Amino acid sequence: MHNKYSPALFWFAVLNAVATFLLIGLGGLVTSHEAGMSVPDWPTTYGYNMFLFPVDKWIGGIFYEHSHRLLASLVGFLTTILAVWLWLKDARKWMHWLGIAAFLLVIAQGILGGLRVRWQLDWLGVPHGAVAQTFLVLTCAIALFTSRWWQNSETEKQISVPRGLRSHVLYVTILIFIQLLVAATMRHQHAGLAITDFPAAYGKIWPSTSPEAIVDYNAHRPPGTIGNPITAFQVNLQMIHRLVAYLIFLGVAATAMLARKKLGGGDGLTKFAFFWAGLLTLQIILGAATIWSNKAADVTTLHVMVGASALLTGALWWLVAARRTTLAK
Repeated sequence: MHNKYSPALFWFAVLNAVATFLLIGLGGLVTSHEAGMSVPDWPTTYGYNMFLFPVDKWIGGIFYEHSHRLLASLVGFLTTILAVWLWLKDARKWMHWLGIAAFLLVIAQGILGGLRVRWQLDWLGVPHGAVAQTFLVLTCAIALFTSRWWQNSETEKQISVPRGLRSHVLYVTILIFIQLLVAATMRHQHAGLAITDFPAAYGKIWPSTSPEAIVDYNAHRPPGTIGNPITAFQVNLQMIHRLVAYLIFLGVAATAMLARKKLGGGDGLTKFAFFWAGLLTLQIILGAATIWSNKAADVTTLHVMVGASALLTGALWWLVAARRTTLAK
């Protein structure tokens, strides 16, 4: 069914998507500053109504955690409006259900964040992060679906994208999502840096994780290294994270080369693929800087945000490619 483009709806969807991206960045600051439990109650803040908490008490870790809660509330409010707007004004039934899905996801995200505080369970930070990334992709997809290009593309000639290339991008994007889950698990272990050097790992390609080696690593951690004593599981997890990062980079680089070969250098998706490769290059540099800076909060948070951007880029690339291919038939 053809749907009339609404500039107001589109830009509101974009606003919601941008607010969601900033919320992920603020969540990264909360974790980077070890501020996740700075406010011990929920949904209140030190007994106050969340929205009436005195500004003069926004100090230290409380500032990051309370700001995160307020921005999360704003995103929830915007998502609710968006869902109602889509249901009332968008003629496409499937968009109605996407709006409802976004509404349910933002509620689930808020509950997960609240339960993590109430139950003081760090591991809930992992599903909390997974839902955040999923919600970001969904909100940005809704913005794409409400855009002028998506709704008017039926009237323009489209170039089909080979199925193999589309499948390749989908698999790489799924791998990025898995990588973000691994990263969230690492961040919520509160062990600081399981490996303190890069590109080597304790001077080796793959470090030993014998009990004796772990004892030695903990005994000789550099002065000022943050976090609890490390375990063999955490060392192996970080090595898996490094290995998957290299695989993702190769996959994205292959996407850029294949897109140029199959679609031509001037195609919009080819340019987007090279942008994706640039993002992954920056992400690896930030990963190294995270280690070299002993997990400096600003560097670590930027690493989180670029990771989310890489996932989003792959998802949007695949959606645009699928749309073009469907209309080209």
